Amino acid sequence: MTAVNLEGNRLAEGRENMHIAIVGHVDHGKSTVIGRLLADTGSLPEGKLELVREFCRRNARPFEYAFLLDALKDEQSQGITIDSARCFFKTEQRNYIIIDAPGHIEFLKNMVTGASRAEAALLVIDATEGVQENSRRHGYMLSLLGIKQVAVLINKLDLVDYSRAVFETVMEEYRVFLEKIGIEPPCFIPVSGMQGDNIAALSEKMPWYRGPSVLEILDAFEGEKPDQDKPFRMPVQGVYKFTRDGDNRRIIAGTVEAGTLTVGDRVIFYPSGKMSRVKSIEAFNESKKDSLSTGYAAGFTLAEQVFVSRGEIATLAGQLKPGVTSRIRANIFWLGREPFRKQKQYLFKLGTARIGATLEEVVKIIDASSLAVTRKDYLDKHDVAECILKLDRDIAFDPPDVLVQTSRFVIVDNYEIAGGGIVEEALADIHQATREKVHLRNIKWEKGCVEEEERAERYNQKPTLVLVTGKKEINRKQVAKALEKKLFEEGKPVYFFSMGNLLYGIDADIKASVKNDKKEHFRRLAEVANIMLDAGLILIVSVIELTREDVRQLGLGVNHEKIATVWLGEEVNTAVDIDLHIPETFSQDKTVATIKEYLQKKGIIFKPW
Repeated sequence: MTAVNLEGNRLAEGRENMHIAIVGHVDHGKSTVIGRLLADTGSLPEGKLELVREFCRRNARPFEYAFLLDALKDEQSQGITIDSARCFFKTEQRNYIIIDAPGHIEFLKNMVTGASRAEAALLVIDATEGVQENSRRHGYMLSLLGIKQVAVLINKLDLVDYSRAVFETVMEEYRVFLEKIGIEPPCFIPVSGMQGDNIAALSEKMPWYRGPSVLEILDAFEGEKPDQDKPFRMPVQGVYKFTRDGDNRRIIAGTVEAGTLTVGDRVIFYPSGKMSRVKSIEAFNESKKDSLSTGYAAGFTLAEQVFVSRGEIATLAGQLKPGVTSRIRANIFWLGREPFRKQKQYLFKLGTARIGATLEEVVKIIDASSLAVTRKDYLDKHDVAECILKLDRDIAFDPPDVLVQTSRFVIVDNYEIAGGGIVEEALADIHQATREKVHLRNIKWEKGCVEEEERAERYNQKPTLVLVTGKKEINRKQVAKALEKKLFEEGKPVYFFSMGNLLYGIDADIKASVKNDKKEHFRRLAEVANIMLDAGLILIVSVIELTREDVRQLGLGVNHEKIATVWLGEEVNTAVDIDLHIPETFSQDKTVATIKEYLQKKGIIFKPW
């Protein structure tokens, strides 16, 4: 993203900030409108305007206000905006972060990224060209992103002799479309970005228009206010442990998306369901605080330590719970080079969570321009659809009517953002009963006085569930036992556990003929593992032909970051995410040494100098 920082126009502290996206079809004049607004209100740094005029003169080009934002040289040479540019602007009422999003259809992906932080939007339509496909598409995208405050600027009125009839024709066509997608714009403003008409002040050239100017509608937009009635939400960005000079704080850090957190509050982290109490509020280079509110980036410590990781959402006990599931219904817009297909694995990113995902079903496809409904089993580029997604593990979210910030997501394909949208609903999955049991266990769990970090420091290892798997004929069990022996001889608290030990002990009450008994076996294994890992041990389990569903079941009861999967043998004949694959037929000692080396590289066991 290109950040155009207007020197001398820094946003003052203690004032309300608002993100405004400006979108529209290519060449409909978005950058010109913003450039004119900055120029006419004296928001440019000294000499900026003259610098752009000189650039145009030296290159024998007519002066364009759009060049005030088009900071990249290749943008100026092409005459179109190819990246999202941000500039800072302020009025007497508030500070603005104006996001100039590209309009060319090939850069639609960047528009989504730019608009995703916006609280309101200006949508620009060229009076000479009228409503275009991208005009409708951008309006639909804003609707999907939950941006309901949208003012429509019908630009280039100077090129149609400031015709009221032209303005009203374009306005009526686009108004009908917006009504169908649930957007009711506060106004349609006839403007000329090039001439400055109705930008910073009303123009005498259009006496028939008596609505607000662009500047006035900006100030009329309602900013996102910290709402005490909104449930507290803070996606966990990271957990930071301090040890220097006797500082032993463990800070849960992130940005508050909604609500307020106060010292003494009971917090519940989702999707894990772990609970603790806030001991202190921590902020960098600031005086001590007793609370955090919406928009604040800081952290807090816990009175009773629980293991949480990046991607969870901190909430308050007694408030509305977020949705938790591994199966969701979502509205998606697809921008990827390749179609969005079933059976393929993608990366799903919501808040700070990063989770594998697959397309389970395309419910319906909606033409973003005509709003017609069609059906097929995949999404092509620029398709907008209602879909059902299956995630590799649970995620916490809110429906958009509760909090849009914790419902927006993006989908990554081959390291590129290929789609995005909003989670509409949590759907039932086969793990619902297990999830509820685990949440109750976490809430009721009574910890001793020894913290996880203390055990890790004493034992020189991180508690981990090591799953040794492979085809039935592979000597998994022998390798697992040998690994236990090797680590034990080196002083590691380690324990080998066979699925047979589980079947004829803890699982003795389960009849082998009962359908879905495998799911219950793995649920109980997860509970055993949870106790062993809480004690600081490395638990080694031998499993035949482990599947992705098996690991997902284990991940409900054990933090997925504490699971390491090792597959022995050349052929991997199940769908499972492998941390270490040993295809060659090594000697047992070499295989054990390879696994040990992996555990060292991952920092699970200490590697001596």
